Amino acid sequence: MNEAPDPTAGPRVVAVGETMAMMRSGVIGSLAHLPSVDISLGGAESNLAIGLRRLDIPTAWVSRVGDDPLGTRVTREIRAEGVDVRCTVDPERPTGLMIKSRPSGTTTRVDYYRAGSAASALTPEDLPAGLLEQAEIVQVSGITPLLSESAHATNVAAVQRAVAAGTTVSLDVNYRSRLGSRELLAQRLGALLEHVDILFGGPEELSILAPGVDDSDPRALLHALAAPGRQVIVKLGADGAAALADGEVHEAAGNRVDVVDTVGAGDAFVAGYLSAQLDGLDVPARLARANACGALACTTPGDWEGAPRRADLEALLSGEATDPVAR
Repeated sequence: MNEAPDPTAGPRVVAVGETMAMMRSGVIGSLAHLPSVDISLGGAESNLAIGLRRLDIPTAWVSRVGDDPLGTRVTREIRAEGVDVRCTVDPERPTGLMIKSRPSGTTTRVDYYRAGSAASALTPEDLPAGLLEQAEIVQVSGITPLLSESAHATNVAAVQRAVAAGTTVSLDVNYRSRLGSRELLAQRLGALLEHVDILFGGPEELSILAPGVDDSDPRALLHALAAPGRQVIVKLGADGAAALADGEVHEAAGNRVDVVDTVGAGDAFVAGYLSAQLDGLDVPARLARANACGALACTTPGDWEGAPRRADLEALLSGEATDPVAR
């Protein structure tokens, strides 16, 4: 069980972005015919926050939800995981919704109902005073800039405040094609890129920020996005990951697990990497932990439920079986 956050210590990581209520089918089949769904939640930034908290890293999540039962559900669940929730309640806009189903045994479908959501109205005023400045890492993604102009401005303000305070800026590209074009995302993230200290993405995502570079060549992407003091990490799924830091490329093989649901694995990967950095581990060890976190997240249904604790990581890396959600 996680220890309660120390209210005097403050979060070491602050993540900014939308979390939606999620309705998901518990069995395989089309939603056109299934009689019922379960209720949960999902969002890249809260997935990350929960993943970090399970690895004993005090973390805060900043967002907006509607003044509705689903907003209450979202904030309650995230707070129950030990995350410091800093969430504005919007009396006029609803909490965003995603519906997740498994039409077949090998496919997952996700439908979003987030246009006009409370989080799409995020503004820089939703960023609590002093919170980002006290953290060691501020985490943003490529999702928030595509929600709306004001949400984009919030991402910019979060980065600017982090830079002014000397706080590390971490960016996970996390491209969502339904929210906007690659060109629009490249434009909006391009304005922030010079301030990014840790950059994450899959090959296709990183190529958005490196036009003209073949996304089938991870090393070329790493070098194209390199900058003094920056770490660039490419997620390669089952094939592991690679990172460029201090001019050196590091590679790490993936972990073999029985895959149940891959959604949220990338967020667990980032949580593993950032937690390892905060623990003072070197880049190869960061990649090893990140790969293990991503793998374990694939072993249970849900976007965040399979995020591992330290004991789960030790069991996987030692070759012992474990249930990451049994504790």
